[in-house]
Amino acid sequence: MILSSLLVLLLFSAACVRLPRHEMSASYVSARAVITKNSASHPLININTATADELERLPGIGAALAARIVEHRERYGRFRRAEHLLMVRGISDRRFRELRALITVE
Repeated sequence: MILSSLLVLLLFSAACVRLPRHEMSASYVSARAVITKNSASHPLININTATADELERLPGIGAALAARIVEHRERYGRFRRAEHLLMVRGISDRRFRELRALITVE
């Protein structure tokens, strides 16, 4: 009798437990949408092969910063991840977030 009561209690408890769903955050979804939209309308700029002139087309990148990006790439080699652009003087976290959806490191 006790065993069957415990079994019923266990089954009822398991039915009442809600497991959290793993959903994508809104910021992740919107970032992916921007990347997809950008890829369709404008090709991503590969920061490993772009010239200074091509880099200047990016928002917030002027001639001096484009030259520093090219100089950094020539001195230290290819960027392995887009986040490595943060090592270039003048690329702040804020500026990188604005550029992230527009660049690639293929």
